[in-house]
Amino acid sequence: MTDRATFLGRIRREMGKTSGLFPATTAPRPSHPRLIAETLRRELAERWRETLERFRAEFERVAGVYHRVRTAAEVPDVILAIAREREARAAVTWHPSALGTDWRAALTAGGLVTATMPAAGVEAIGERQALRDLIAAADLGVTGVDLAVAETGSLVLLSGSGRPRSTSLLPPYHVAVFDRDALVESLGQVGVFLEAWHDGDPAAWRGGVINVITGPSRTADIELTLTRGVHGPKEVHAVFVEGGLRG
Repeated sequence: MTDRATFLGRIRREMGKTSGLFPATTAPRPSHPRLIAETLRRELAERWRETLERFRAEFERVAGVYHRVRTAAEVPDVILAIAREREARAAVTWHPSALGTDWRAALTAGGLVTATMPAAGVEAIGERQALRDLIAAADLGVTGVDLAVAETGSLVLLSGSGRPRSTSLLPPYHVAVFDRDALVESLGQVGVFLEAWHDGDPAAWRGGVINVITGPSRTADIELTLTRGVHGPKEVHAVFVEGGLRG
């Protein structure tokens, strides 16, 4: 059994045999990541418009579909329009406590059969399989967003109670809803928030998976024929709520 230090040391030695490579070192871990994250939030609040515009451009560059609304009450209309255009009949959503609001009644009234994820984690194997089957049978998966990365047009989603990762992975259409609180400018800033999330005891609701989503699922065969939706959603929609999800 090779330990981590030995494994990484072997990689460094092998890379050292190739000339012309720049030296690589491990980035220092911040000693107070939560304080840094709070400062970063305040700074980002002053330039969210520029950050959002860059996110939109990069998100569309990776084949994402961008939407913008003024209030959270307008989000169901966007979801229903997406469903009608794609002849989608069923949706699954994160629990309202994870989304910040409850759109189930509005979506159901619009003709979309909507199931909401349970607030607590499901432990029994049979119940977990039934929930997974329900999500897999849905046409739309509606989630929130923990971080929206302007540099790459990526969406970062934490798994946990009320927000299973399969909601964004199994349905063919993923609709991710976010506001300015989720915006960050770079992958470097994502690293700060990852450190902050893991600083101290984890939140009781948090799961063990962090998904970073950059556009729809893509795969290609040996002839380089590109296909979307084989290993995940074939469309990813991002809905920005200018007035905030909880305000």
